[in-house]
Amino acid sequence: MKPEDVIEQVIDIATEAGQTIREIYLKGNFKRETKSDNTPVTSADLAAHDLICRKLAELTPDIPILSEEAADIPLSVRETWKRYWLVDPLDGTGEFIAGSGDFSVIIALVEHNRPIMGVVYVPMTKVCYYAIAGLGAYKRDGKNEIRITSKQLTGDEPENLRLAVSRRQDPQSVLKLLNKPNRCELVVMGGAALKSCLVAEGRADCYVRLGPTGEWDTGAAQIIIEEAGGALIDINLQPLTYNERETLENPNFIVVGSANLPWDILLTN
Repeated sequence: MKPEDVIEQVIDIATEAGQTIREIYLKGNFKRETKSDNTPVTSADLAAHDLICRKLAELTPDIPILSEEAADIPLSVRETWKRYWLVDPLDGTGEFIAGSGDFSVIIALVEHNRPIMGVVYVPMTKVCYYAIAGLGAYKRDGKNEIRITSKQLTGDEPENLRLAVSRRQDPQSVLKLLNKPNRCELVVMGGAALKSCLVAEGRADCYVRLGPTGEWDTGAAQIIIEEAGGALIDINLQPLTYNERETLENPNFIVVGSANLPWDILLTN
C-alpha cells in the first residue's frame, strides 16, 4: 500500500472524527476525567478514538494502531512494527475544555520509525493540512486546496522572528531560550499541531514546545513541516525519533520554517 492510495480515505476518517468532536463541543455536554498521568480526557477524545481506530482497522486491517487513548503497548510489541498508524484523536483537549476552538484530529502513518504521511484536521474551521513524503504539503479549505511552503528566512540573524506560542504557557519561558527575544513577534494559538501547521504555511517562523508531549502530537506535524520546507527537531537540533524507546514522551522540541538558519546560534542553549 502506498500512502497516496489511502490519503483521501484517511482525510475522510479525520473529518468524520472531527465532526463528532464538533457536535460534542457545540452541545457542551461532554464528560471529563483525569488520566493516570494527570492529563484530562473527555468523552469527545474517546468517541473520536473509537471512530478512528474502527475506520483505520477497516481500511488497513494489517497495520497496527497506536493512539494516545490506547498507548499502553510495550516496546517489545511495538518494535516489531515496520509500519503503523499514530493517532491523537483530539489534540488540544485543554483548549476543547476551555472553549477556545483550537484543537485538531491527528493521524500519521509511520514507517521504519519515520512519519511518511500525516493529516491534521481542524473541526471548528473544517480546514485540513496533510502531507505525504516526497509529494509535498497541502492545506484544504472546503473545495479549495493549495500547496503550502514555510517561509524561508535569509541571513544569519533575521530582523524579526514570528514565534508561535501557546495561550496556556508563559511566553517568557520560551523567549528566554532565544538569544534576542526582543526581536520576536508572538503569534498566539492553542494546540501543538496547529502551531506546527502555522509554521508550515508560513504564518509563523518557529514554534518552541517546552513540557510533555507524546509522539502522537508530532508525527503528522513532522511530515507536514518537512514537506513544507522546514524541520521539527529537539532543542539540541536533533531529529525526533519514533517507536524506539519504552517511553512515548517527546523531548522539548522546536518547529522551524527555515531549516538552513543557524539555530545553534539563535538558541541560547
